[in-house]
Amino acid sequence: MPYYVYVLSSRSRNLYTGVTNNIHRRVWQHRQGRGSEFTSRYRIQRLVYSECFESVRSAIAREKQIKAWTRAKRVALIQSMNPAWDDLAARWYEAGPNQSATQERADPSLRSG
Repeated sequence: MPYYVYVLSSRSRNLYTGVTNNIHRRVWQHRQGRGSEFTSRYRIQRLVYSECFESVRSAIAREKQIKAWTRAKRVALIQSMNPAWDDLAARWYEAGPNQSATQERADPSLRSG
């Protein structure tokens, strides 16, 4: 099972880093305001960076590493892979609410924060 470390951004570029085993479902939760209090409060919904890992331990270690970085270093990481800060999940939910409902029933994520 793959595990993902991801970074979300608001339009004003507030950042949130998390880890999950189902990135589609987790991003959908954030977009619905149910991802976390922080992402809901600051409307942090745009997926701007992600990495995939085979091991949950590796994913969690990477999440902790990124969270310990300065903001400047996290911004540089995002810009190295996504210089325009495009929403990498922009087309994931185009099929409408039925696809989104399917995503919602998927396995729960490991943790976030």
